[in-house]
Amino acid sequence: MKAKQAVAHLMGCLLPLLIDVITASEFELDGDYLIGGLFDIHHVSGAYRHYKPETIACSSERLILSSYRRFQVMRFSIDEINNSTDLLPNVTLGYKIFDHCSDIQNFPGIFNLISENNVIYPWDELSSNISKVIAVVGTYTSTETLSVAPLFMMDLIPMVSYGAASSVFSRKQNFPSFLRTVHPNKDVIEVVYNILQNFNWRWVAFLYSDGDYGKDGLDLFLKKIKDTEICLAYTKSLDDNTDYPLLFRQLEAQRVNIIIVFAPEWTAEALIKGAIKQNLTNKVWIAGDAWSLHQELPKENGIRNIGTVLGVAEPKMAIPCFNDFIYSSAARPQHDDKDEQTFCNQICECPNVTAADVINADPSFNFPVYSAVYAVAHALHNVLQCGSGRCNKDMSVQPYMVLTALRKSNFVLLNESVQFDENGDPMFGSYSIVFWNPSGEAEEVGFHKFHPFLQFFVNSTKIQWHSDGKEPVSFCSKECSDGYSKEQEGIHKCCFNCKICPDGTYINTTEDPYNCISCKETEWSDPGSTLCSLRLVEFIPFTDSGAIVIMVGASTFVGLTVAMSALFAFNYNTPVVKSAGGPMCFLILGCLTLCSLSVFFYFDEPTIASCVLRFLPFLLFFTVCLACFVVRSFQIICIFKIAAKFPKLLSWWMKYHGQWLVISVAFVTQAVLLIIGYSVAPPKPYSDMFSYTELIILGCDLNLKAISGSVSLLASLCSLCFIFSYMGKDLPKNYNEAKAITFCLLLLILTWIVLTTTTMLYHGKHIHTFTALAVLSSLYSFLLWYFFPKCHIIIFQPQKNTQQHFQGLIQNYTKTVSQ
Repeated sequence: MKAKQAVAHLMGCLLPLLIDVITASEFELDGDYLIGGLFDIHHVSGAYRHYKPETIACSSERLILSSYRRFQVMRFSIDEINNSTDLLPNVTLGYKIFDHCSDIQNFPGIFNLISENNVIYPWDELSSNISKVIAVVGTYTSTETLSVAPLFMMDLIPMVSYGAASSVFSRKQNFPSFLRTVHPNKDVIEVVYNILQNFNWRWVAFLYSDGDYGKDGLDLFLKKIKDTEICLAYTKSLDDNTDYPLLFRQLEAQRVNIIIVFAPEWTAEALIKGAIKQNLTNKVWIAGDAWSLHQELPKENGIRNIGTVLGVAEPKMAIPCFNDFIYSSAARPQHDDKDEQTFCNQICECPNVTAADVINADPSFNFPVYSAVYAVAHALHNVLQCGSGRCNKDMSVQPYMVLTALRKSNFVLLNESVQFDENGDPMFGSYSIVFWNPSGEAEEVGFHKFHPFLQFFVNSTKIQWHSDGKEPVSFCSKECSDGYSKEQEGIHKCCFNCKICPDGTYINTTEDPYNCISCKETEWSDPGSTLCSLRLVEFIPFTDSGAIVIMVGASTFVGLTVAMSALFAFNYNTPVVKSAGGPMCFLILGCLTLCSLSVFFYFDEPTIASCVLRFLPFLLFFTVCLACFVVRSFQIICIFKIAAKFPKLLSWWMKYHGQWLVISVAFVTQAVLLIIGYSVAPPKPYSDMFSYTELIILGCDLNLKAISGSVSLLASLCSLCFIFSYMGKDLPKNYNEAKAITFCLLLLILTWIVLTTTTMLYHGKHIHTFTALAVLSSLYSFLLWYFFPKCHIIIFQPQKNTQQHFQGLIQNYTKTVSQ
């Protein structure tokens, strides 16, 4: 409070020194209530050096014609309201407008607006000493607004800006009485982002003015493109000292084709003229709303060489009767002669500006000025309780009352429903997307609407691209082909190398374009895939032709063994049956029959039971078969070669039934080994997912370590059988089963060698067919080469199936041996 009183006292002393007489001019109009106006009719270019406290004379700086037009829009708006019988009847609005050309050296005008009789009074005296200014329209730029807004905020004087778009003003805790009729920067950035997305431009540059407006735009743009496919290749702030040749060389080095320029018109004007001068060609320029409707640049000589200019702009909205007002104002003499004493920066000094110049100037931000004035007028209309053609002029109107009514604004102006949200931002208006056509005009080619719902559209057929009519492209690295992942190169995610995804993986660019995703175990893919396919599950069904042939063969085998058993049973006492093993023949044939059952379990989808029965019958009962042949071979050798030398061995063998003892021991040993092996690692269904990428081969998982004992026993029996049978190769012909057993064993060994080799080279589903065939071949070898010759003698050569024939063979063998 003390600091504020000191400022008030100081200004009460200084303001009388700054003014003498305020004369009527374009900048002032008396009325019952006043609206302040701040317009940068002139613009200070470069750093303004001063060596003592002084304000700046704006009229000596560069004239900004578009700002002068906005200044005239405010004057017209108030004139139109004063002539209205519906809005503020019997109330006259006036205005105090100042040329606000500098960020920090235009404060006398600001103090004038908040003072009464050239004195700024503390808050507790406002009830008796109050300025007639109920609200302020302005300022244009965000930096200007940040400089002056706190002075209006402290007394809750409504400040309705038509151009300050920085996001900071949406913070009501810092700017409680600030509202704006221009969309904040985030909306402009949203439109720019949609343009980039629409044309699939990924590699862009962002040039911005070195101030609050430009920096806020950059921050918003960076947030918007975060986690998107758009990359900011280059960014640079622009000011009066920018080295444009260096900037353009850097742009070319980055291979950027899309340049976003977020800057006020005077900064953008210097940039574009510099691009023309430096012969920067074949670019797409995206203009912000501050300069997209520039009236002179589209007609600049050489503008077509720089490329294509698109822009975000407020829709061109004609304000009825405005042109008539400009013409009539030009016809009336204005009292702004520099020789007259006026308050500082309330003089234009623009005698060469004609009405046509004003009418043809850049119309940007005209409707925001127009709607800002009308918003204040409607708020005052509500505060004064106007109705039935009259207003309550006896009320003491204070700015905070107008602020409260402003926040509740809801009226229609030129078909727009003017309302503000809780942050004081507009809930009305839209943006046009414009193209600078060869005629030098900003042609509307699309739109972006915010209310009542978001709509975006660009008619690209209206755009005449600089690249021979083809839509320009902009990327750091060309998009990878389908099935390729991106490998980032450098700091930008838009710069990458393409790497093909290996087999068994795929790429989903919508989820993660940088990593190949592994397929599930039940899926497969070729190199460079974008999806996985289900693996085809394969096994040998019962209906397979190979399976049918083998099962028919197995059934035939069972039939043959049954038939041979019957034949041997009918001829049980004959020499052939006795020489074949007698009762042991039935055991061998029975075990061979049981072994053949395992063949049927190699087909159809594997189960635990089928995996067990696929191996168990063969391993167990084939052991018995081999044991029988071992015993049979040994007995033949024993009778003809060992008995004479070791008679006691033969006696012991006969007394204790050695043959059955060996067979039983082999059977029990194999049974125990199988029980132990199956308990440790029982066979179970197994899916082979490694042999073929696109197939799953169903089979049985047989642990070789678990059945190594069983296999070793079979190998041992096979070796013994082979040794004994080979020793009896020169025995009598009819007693020489050893030769047949040797041949059967050779076929057995050859069969399993072939199967083992095939298994190492081939892993498809037919390996189960081959295994079943090997089992069946092993069984048939004994049936055909051992038993079938006996059956042939019994049926077709009965003369050889006599005791005399066999005794004759033995006598001949004895004579041969003795000689």
